[in-house]
Amino acid sequence: MKKITILFFILVLTFSTISLGANQKIVIDGSTTVGPIAKAFAEYYMALNKDVNISVSESGSGNGAKSLINNKCDIADMSRFMKKSEFKAAIDNGISPVAHVVALDGLPILVHPSNPVQGLTLEQVRNMYMGIIRNWKEVGGPDKKIILISRDTNSGTYETFSKLIMKRAKIFKKCEYVGSNGAVKGRVQNTNNAIGYAGLGFVDRTVKALKVNGIYPSKKTVTSGKYPIARPLFMFTNGYPKMGSHLYNFIRIYMTKKGQEIVKRIGFVPVTAY
Repeated sequence: MKKITILFFILVLTFSTISLGANQKIVIDGSTTVGPIAKAFAEYYMALNKDVNISVSESGSGNGAKSLINNKCDIADMSRFMKKSEFKAAIDNGISPVAHVVALDGLPILVHPSNPVQGLTLEQVRNMYMGIIRNWKEVGGPDKKIILISRDTNSGTYETFSKLIMKRAKIFKKCEYVGSNGAVKGRVQNTNNAIGYAGLGFVDRTVKALKVNGIYPSKKTVTSGKYPIARPLFMFTNGYPKMGSHLYNFIRIYMTKKGQEIVKRIGFVPVTAY
């Protein structure tokens, strides 16, 4: 009888341990652009799955890649595709990056709402950030010095801006660099003569998005391909998640009707129609 009692106690302890081990954690790190999507997905998923804890950090696309390469996160949010050097580092470290395109994004050029300028060409924006155009009066605005705001160089948003607008030209030395899209927005909304750029989901009444080459940044113009500064937004995993796992179910939220609704609500463009 004593042996049976001990055996029963061991079985209870074992199943208790298994139960506690069932509590799962998903760690997400990376892009401040993709961050709001990841956070909204996490809130939605955890409400349906009480045994799952999802943490979302926004350290920039480059740091997200590093976290995945070093096996420090389950998902790397990135507003650009992985670089060849990052892929090589991942493979060398036994990590197999798989890209999931969770949304589409435009890159609006932002100014203060009081700025009378309605639009710029890609060349004008490039010349501003190169320091060739330094006063708003040169593009039909007030006689005010242009204050340049940029994302930090570790950002996927910076990489997109550098590639699509700057054509890899060097940015003017007096440009101010900030650590998030929210910081760009905050700097522009509080500075009358500033210009900056951020993800489509960061546009509201506190800032003014300019037309670029005559096209206003919107979900419609991004979807149609008319807006000239657009990009996909990624979540990278180490290999394709095992079917039925929490990671698998989470990474596929963007393909569901609810996921589409979340992406639209935040201000980005869904990649598929449910």
